[in-house]
Amino acid sequence: MTAPLTLAHSPCPNDTFVFHAWTEGLLPDAPGTRLTLADIDIANGLAERGELDVLKVSYGVLPHILADYALLPCGGALGHGCGPLVLVAEPGEPAALAGARVAVPSTTSTAYLLFRLWAADAIPGGVGEIVVLPFHEIMPAVRDGAVDAGLVIHEARFTYGRYGLHCTADMGEEWEKRTGLPIPLGAIVARRSLGEPVLRRLTETIRASLRAARENPDASRAHVLRHAQEMEPDVVDQHIGLYVNEFTAALGQDGLYAVRTLLDRSAELGLLPRVAENALDTTLRL
Repeated sequence: MTAPLTLAHSPCPNDTFVFHAWTEGLLPDAPGTRLTLADIDIANGLAERGELDVLKVSYGVLPHILADYALLPCGGALGHGCGPLVLVAEPGEPAALAGARVAVPSTTSTAYLLFRLWAADAIPGGVGEIVVLPFHEIMPAVRDGAVDAGLVIHEARFTYGRYGLHCTADMGEEWEKRTGLPIPLGAIVARRSLGEPVLRRLTETIRASLRAARENPDASRAHVLRHAQEMEPDVVDQHIGLYVNEFTAALGQDGLYAVRTLLDRSAELGLLPRVAENALDTTLRL
């Protein structure tokens, strides 16, 4: 490969931490790359249009792109205790959200899937209008009464108290209570047309970049903070500590089973098209 690979991931600390060594050219044997920083909704769209080689996307978009992209077994976000939250301005029971106006960061995100799976049981009659907002606008919108509730992700779980908001449900807790499985959030995918030897090389490269970040976290510190969207350093550290975990290095059988469970349950509710049994076979070989 002579031309650099096109790569998109979010500016969130977990992604900039994991990919720093690769994208900054600190891995001598790694393929070249040209990076685009893109929020998850934009990256999902790029993948659906097949515009880049490697992307961090929502697991919820996988059924729409698996014909062209393979799921890589590392680099993503999946774990325990890291699920999205449903926030409200005043404490109350989830059932009170029947007919509510709810802000979400994306309707193609895994967070939205987890929310819909939970709401199907917890909110008789379902919620009302779904409003898509950039995730940094959701908490102010809930606080100011522009919406009745907000579905938040990432570092918002550490900062929502500053807005005077209350968590009415933790989607991660609800998922784990129902399944006992880790929570699938973000996936790394790469074009199938690159071929399995290249996909294996990409897997090795991402793992090498993660190892470099863990062995020398100070090397990526300035890079991570520069893109952290005004997060305080302690929140950045909490974010990385939560979302960069054993599943980042290796999705493994447990991780793949969690992904398959999410996709199957979503298909049963008509939220996603059903994924073929062999759709993740490439992942098992990488």
